[in-house]
Amino acid sequence: MTENAEHVTDEAPTKAAAPLRTVAIIPARGGSKGVPRKNLQRVGGVALVARAVRAAVAAGVERVVVSTDDDEIAAVAASAGARVIRRPAELSGDTASSESAILHALDELESGGEAYEVVAFLQATSPFIPSDALAAAVADVAADRADSVFSAHETYGFLWRRNAASAAVAVNHEAAHRPRRQDREPHHLETGAFYVFRAAGFRESRHRFFGRIRIAEVPEWTAIEIDDEQQLGIARALAVRHDGVEPIAAHAVVTDFDGVHTDDTALVDADGRERVRVSREDGMGVALLRRAGLPMLILSTEVNPVVRSRAEKLRVPVLHGIDDKESALRGWAEEVGVALTDIAYLGNDVNDLPAMRIVGWPVAVADAHPLVLEEARVVLTRRGGHGAVRELIERVLSS
Repeated sequence: MTENAEHVTDEAPTKAAAPLRTVAIIPARGGSKGVPRKNLQRVGGVALVARAVRAAVAAGVERVVVSTDDDEIAAVAASAGARVIRRPAELSGDTASSESAILHALDELESGGEAYEVVAFLQATSPFIPSDALAAAVADVAADRADSVFSAHETYGFLWRRNAASAAVAVNHEAAHRPRRQDREPHHLETGAFYVFRAAGFRESRHRFFGRIRIAEVPEWTAIEIDDEQQLGIARALAVRHDGVEPIAAHAVVTDFDGVHTDDTALVDADGRERVRVSREDGMGVALLRRAGLPMLILSTEVNPVVRSRAEKLRVPVLHGIDDKESALRGWAEEVGVALTDIAYLGNDVNDLPAMRIVGWPVAVADAHPLVLEEARVVLTRRGGHGAVRELIERVLSS
């Protein structure tokens, strides 16, 4: 063999290990005392259980499962892309543990021929699960860098507890010594959003914490966990700020009129006739929607000739004088053959809430009532009468 010859051996090439299979399990029972039907409450216009499913899908988890005893939760979860496993009644009460639901789901999957080595346990009551942190936690367990990983945020807070005599006792510091923040060691507060662990170790320990435990650090603002109505309200306010811009994948557009096509003001002459201000931009947007062949409807509580006149100019069907917008919207959707989940409804005031709550894309103008902003999945940058309808339509068409 010459000096430059290639060395050949009889050894077989090393086979790369197959990647570990991953599953996300989201326990979501129907009962809840603090917030009725909690897992179906909307934050940013999306049911909590659906938000958890979306977070797991975005993190690249192979299979996403929702364990539930509730038909409506099952339907919402399936629509969001999850496989539904029905939880038996004995595992669905107030005293049933999350661990029992996870073990049941794993057993059901394995009985159907699906075995997973890595489990991500997500809690739907945490509406802001960071998908990037979840994906990194799954990767840590799959790469054998940890057996169990949980989400937590860094805190420098001074913690206290009350003793039996109700006296305050310092927990993580000395009461007589108050060092500056930069001189203190941080602690990490568990958020409850997600836990990732090896399936085999979980089966053996019957607990989410075992073996080599790591922290998946997440931003503090994501740490809210919904247990009462006040926390739900805070989460809805945070969603307006943090959910960001997403394509509006709707197949039909329904709008209110006053405060949406107009700036919610009216000029009234001596004979009681009203004049309103509308945006020419909105007219062009509606024309673009018509050309694309997507259905549109104006749904208004007001009985006013100006509503019909504007609808006729836009060549859009109108239902006005409608007190029950939810029923009217359901009827129209059935008539045109569009699923409610595929409708974008644009509103500005509290009489729009019943309609917004039944569609897949509840949308608010920028200057909408605070309760409407809380319910919206999307909040536009433009105000009513200032191109909000055009903005919505362009985002629908761009999707």
